[in-house]
Amino acid sequence: MKHKIFFLIFLSLFYLTSNAQNASTQVASPDKNIVVTCDVEQASYSIEYKGETVLRNSKLGVIREDDDFSKNLQLIKSSALKVVKDSYAITTAKKSHITYIATEKVWETKTASGKKMNIVFRVSNDGVAFRYEFPEKSTDIKKIVAEATSFHFNEGSRAWLQPKTEAQTGFEHTNPSYEAHYEIDIPTGKSSPGSNGWIYPALFKTNNTWLLITEAALDRTYCGTALQQKSPDSEYKINFPQSPEVFTNGTATLNPESALPWKTPWRIIVIGSLKTISESTLGTDLALPAKKMDADFIKPGKSSWSWILDKDDSTVYKAQKKYIDFAADMKWQYCLIDANWDATIGYDSVKVLADYGKTKNVGLLLWYNSAGSWNTVKFTPRDKLLTHESRVEEFSRIQKMGIKGVKIDFFAGDGQSMINYYQDILEDAATYHLLVNFHGATLPRGLHRTYPNLMTTEAVDGYEMITFSQYAANKAPEHSVMIAMVRNAFDPMDFTPMNLYKIPRIKRVTTSAFELATSVVFLSGIQHYAERPEGMKHVPEYVKDFLRNLPDTWDNVKFIDGYPGKLYVVARESAGKWYVAGINGENTEKPLSLDLSSFKNKKGKLIKTGKNEVANEPSFEQSNITIPSDGKLDVILKGNDGFVIVFE
Repeated sequence: MKHKIFFLIFLSLFYLTSNAQNASTQVASPDKNIVVTCDVEQASYSIEYKGETVLRNSKLGVIREDDDFSKNLQLIKSSALKVVKDSYAITTAKKSHITYIATEKVWETKTASGKKMNIVFRVSNDGVAFRYEFPEKSTDIKKIVAEATSFHFNEGSRAWLQPKTEAQTGFEHTNPSYEAHYEIDIPTGKSSPGSNGWIYPALFKTNNTWLLITEAALDRTYCGTALQQKSPDSEYKINFPQSPEVFTNGTATLNPESALPWKTPWRIIVIGSLKTISESTLGTDLALPAKKMDADFIKPGKSSWSWILDKDDSTVYKAQKKYIDFAADMKWQYCLIDANWDATIGYDSVKVLADYGKTKNVGLLLWYNSAGSWNTVKFTPRDKLLTHESRVEEFSRIQKMGIKGVKIDFFAGDGQSMINYYQDILEDAATYHLLVNFHGATLPRGLHRTYPNLMTTEAVDGYEMITFSQYAANKAPEHSVMIAMVRNAFDPMDFTPMNLYKIPRIKRVTTSAFELATSVVFLSGIQHYAERPEGMKHVPEYVKDFLRNLPDTWDNVKFIDGYPGKLYVVARESAGKWYVAGINGENTEKPLSLDLSSFKNKKGKLIKTGKNEVANEPSFEQSNITIPSDGKLDVILKGNDGFVIVFE
C-alpha cells in the first residue's frame, strides 16, 4: 500500500512538472543573447538579456467583451521552435534591403469557457515581438475593451518618454498629434503629465541595457495604442485612445473590433545597446508587407517649402514660382505649396505652376485639411477627402494637373476608424499616383512599408515650432538628438529641418553646421527643407553642392556614437558612398574621438563650423581628411554644434 501511495505521488508530481514545463517555456534569439520565458497559465512573460533580467514578470492577454483572455488560460498545446525568415526591399528607411531572422513559438490557449487565443512570440538578435491571435471563425463582431499587456521594468530603470497630448486640445482642437518634447532620463514609474499616457517609441535603460518599445502591423482591425499614464512599480500597461480620437464621417469606431479570425498588432521591444537600437529595423520587419501598386511614381526626394519661414503670405503665385526656381537650382525634386492655395492661387494657376515646374524638373505637392468634426481649422482645401467618392474626384483632378503628392494635416488621433481613414487615403492616393505626407498625425508604425507611397509623417514637434517660439528654439539641440534616436528609429519623420541663415523673430541657438548635419541625421522620404532662397545665398557653394548631391534614399546605417538628448553621430550609405554626420545636443564643447574603423585609410571631406560664425550668420569650413589606420578621428564640437563628412 505504501509503495502504491508513493507511486501515485510520483505520478502526480511528474504530471504537474510536465504540465508546468509545457506551460512555462523559453524561446531564445538565434544568438542566444535574448531569452523569453512565457508562463501561459499565469498569462505572463519575462525577458533576459545576456543572463540578466531586463523585464520582470509582465502581463499578457486581452479582455474582450465576450471573455477575459488575460487570466485562467489553459494550454492546449505549444508549437516547436521555428525559424522565421523574411527579406524585403523598402524605399523610405535606414536600410534599403533587409533580412529578418527570428525564432518563433506559438502557445495555443483557451479560456475556461473554451474560447481560443494564440500567444505568438518571435525573438530576433535585436529584440522581441509578440502578438495575440484569435484563430476561431465567426462573422460576429468581437470587441476588445482593454489589453492586459504590460512591460515591467526593474527597479531603478530610467526612461526617455514623450507625453501624448490630450484629445481635442491645442490649436483648433487638433491634438493629439505626437508633437511634444521628451521627458529625459526620468525614473521609471513617473506618471505622464496627462491622462493620454506616453507615445511610442518609448526608450528605457535598465542597468547597461537599452530597450525601445513600439508596435507594428497596425491594420484596419485595431486602434493605435500608447503606454498608460501611470506605471506603479515601473510596470507600463497598454493604453487605448481617448474617445474623441475617431473618424466621425461614418462609424466612429474607437477601440478594436473585428470578426474572427483576428490578429492583433505586434508589440515590439528592441533590446541591446544604443547601436542595436540605431541599426535595428524591427519596426518595419514586423510591419505588413507592401501592398501591390504601380511603384513607378514613388520617387523620394527633397523639397523647397515657403510656408515654414514666410508663413501664409507666401502662398501666392509669385512666391511659389520663386520657390520652384529655388528647388530647381538646388536640384530638389519638389516644391510644397501649403494651406489655402485653392483660395490664394487657385486650381487654374496651380496648374500653370505645375506646368512651369515640369520644365524645371520640379514636381508640386499640395496641402489639404483632413477636415471632419475633429478639428476646427478653417484652412482649405477642406472636406475634399472624407469619402472615397470625394477623394476620387479630387485626386483625379490634381493628377490631371500634374501634381505629384499631397500633404494632409490635422488628424484626430488613434481610434480604429481614424486608422482606417489614413489607409483609405493612402490606397486612393496610390490609384492616382500621388505621394502622401501626413501632418498633425499619428506615428506611422511601419505603415510606409505597407504603403510605399507614404513618404513621410510629421508626428513630431517639428521645425515650425522653432519658428513660433524661442522656447522651442532653445530646446532644439537636445530635442533634435532625441527625435533622431527615438522618433526616427523606424519611421520617416517630417521635421522639415535645416535653416542655415535666419529665422524671423527667433534667435537660433544651433550652429549652421548643426543644421546642415540634420539633412543626414534625420530620415524622411521627402525632406522638406526650412531654408529660403535668400538664406541659401549666405552659404558657400560647397555647402550648396553638398545639398545638391545628397542622396534621396539610404542603403545602410552604422551607429558611431551617441546618447539620448546629448549627442548623436551616425553613418549612412547610398550606392557605396558613405556620409557621417553628428549633432551635439548640449551647449558644452565636446572633444570626440570617433571610432571610424570601417573607414580607415579612406579620404573624405569634412564640413564643420567656421571660425567666424556669429549668431544667425553662417560660417563653414571644409577640409580634406584621411582616416588613419587605427580608425580614430578626433573632432571638437562646440556647444549645439555639428559636422558632416563625405567619403570619396
